[in-house]
Amino acid sequence: MSFETLATLTKMAIWLALLLQVTPIMSWVERRGGALIQDRRGPNRVGPLGLFQALADAVKFVVKEDVIPTQADRLLYLLAPMLALVPALTMFVVIPFGPDLDIAGRSVTLLVADVDTGVLLLLALASLGVYSLVMAGYSSNNKYSLLGSVRATAQMISYELALTLSVVAVLLPVQSFRLDEVVAYQQGLWFGFLPRFNAFPQAIGCLVFLIAAFAETNRLPFDLPEAESELVAGYHTEYSSMKFALFFMGEYMAMASLSALGVTLFWGGWYLPGLDYSGHWAIAGTLGLAVLTAKVALCLLFFVWVRWSFPRFRFDQLMHLGWKVLLPLSLVNLILVAAMTIAGWL
Repeated sequence: MSFETLATLTKMAIWLALLLQVTPIMSWVERRGGALIQDRRGPNRVGPLGLFQALADAVKFVVKEDVIPTQADRLLYLLAPMLALVPALTMFVVIPFGPDLDIAGRSVTLLVADVDTGVLLLLALASLGVYSLVMAGYSSNNKYSLLGSVRATAQMISYELALTLSVVAVLLPVQSFRLDEVVAYQQGLWFGFLPRFNAFPQAIGCLVFLIAAFAETNRLPFDLPEAESELVAGYHTEYSSMKFALFFMGEYMAMASLSALGVTLFWGGWYLPGLDYSGHWAIAGTLGLAVLTAKVALCLLFFVWVRWSFPRFRFDQLMHLGWKVLLPLSLVNLILVAAMTIAGWL
């Protein structure tokens, strides 16, 4: 096995190991965090502080009866959960998680897919998620599932425009689609004390990206596709056992991947001012991965806080916010960034 192949497999193993921990950890954090915010106990029976509750849930998903509706379109019904998980698992391949390392005289980039179209590939993978929701709602032959999938389609397409424009604004001063170059652009300080993170000069774009990320992952206050008070459970009403678990995992992994993208675009990615990345390659790589993981963890905690603090929008409010507020804001941000780039301020 060549050195390059071994390095790529190692990088994939690191990312997969982290992503596969997101769902069990976040399912516990979501419940305990919600309990803390709402002054409840939360899971406290299975293991200390309910830490083994995620393991009990996993066992339940495995042993639960797998029911397929009689009138369902069987092929699409079975494909939908897998299509929900695969894009979320593959979005990480273009996100850098550390500086370039010199290992045994060879340069190793801490990036799984070292391609020039990094952001474009990630956005393309992210947009595939809507197909799983459409397929799940249509193939279930259930009116509530179909309504949920129609809502999901309208919502995700609407907010993808604003999200993409906020990403394009970040790429303008960098003049590259590569996310490692976006991180390199944010290294250093402004005025001797302020990190060169894009979140400061592009605060509008950062806010637009944040709100659009909630809508893209169908999280409260934008969980209209699965509003239980209106649609039972939305597009996954007819799913049970491991098929439902795949939707569950896909949602949390999509949250983690979009959080990693947002951190990379606006908050310096794996870079943190004051840390020395020039030491041994193992230390430098560990530092980069730890910083990126910590930033993503803070974003995921923010997801939880918002879920338990804000009520759900009505659907007309959702569309109004996407088309009449976020889209104009993202266009204004794009024009401002272009002007600042031409003026040499960025």
